[in-house]
Amino acid sequence: MSYTEFPSRLLENAVNEFASLPGVGRKTAFRLVMNLLRRNADDVKRFGESIIKLHGEIHYCKICHNISDTEICNICSDEKRDPSVVCVVENIQDVMAIENTRQFRGMYHVLGGIISPIDGIGPADLRIDSLEEKVKNGGISEVIFALSTTMEGDTTNYYLYKKLNRYNITLTTLARGVAIGDELEYTDEITLGRAINNRNPYQQ
Repeated sequence: MSYTEFPSRLLENAVNEFASLPGVGRKTAFRLVMNLLRRNADDVKRFGESIIKLHGEIHYCKICHNISDTEICNICSDEKRDPSVVCVVENIQDVMAIENTRQFRGMYHVLGGIISPIDGIGPADLRIDSLEEKVKNGGISEVIFALSTTMEGDTTNYYLYKKLNRYNITLTTLARGVAIGDELEYTDEITLGRAINNRNPYQQ
C-alpha cells in the first residue's frame, strides 16, 4: 500500500501530524501511528494527555528561561549552586547536555536561539536584554559563552561581548575541545565537561 492511499481519513490525519515533527518521515510516522493503534485505550489516552499537558502546563523559568514545572526551575532554586557564574546557552537541550557532564555548578541563561540573519533571527528575537539586565543588576562575576562553534554561534558570542564588555565582569568561552562547527547538544559529555572546566577568556 502506498503511504498516499490510506484506508482511513483518521489514520491519514494522524500520520500527517506525526510526519510534521522534525526528523520524522512518513514511513516512520506510519509505524508510530500503527504502534499506537495496537496499544490499549488507556495507554493511548495517557500518551495524548501527556502531550496536551506539555503544551498547556509547562513553564519557562522566569530567571533563566529553562523549561520547568514551576515558575522557578530546580537549578535556579538550588542554593548550593553559584549564582555569580552564568552560562549562556542557545536552548534547553544545551542545558541538559552541560548538566549531564556534572562539571558545572553555576546558573544558566537560555537565549532561545542564536543570531542567524539567513533564518530571519536577529538580536531582538533572543533573550539578550534580560541577560544584560541580570549583569547590570550586579552579583554576577563571570558570564560563559557556551554556544555552538558555528558561524552563527560566533556571531552571537561577539554581539554578547559588545553588549556585556562595558560591565566589570569576566567573559569566557568554552575551550576548543568542542570541534569547530559542532552543535553543543551533540558533543560527548567528557569533551563538553573539559571544555567547561578549561574555559578561556573571550577574545574578539
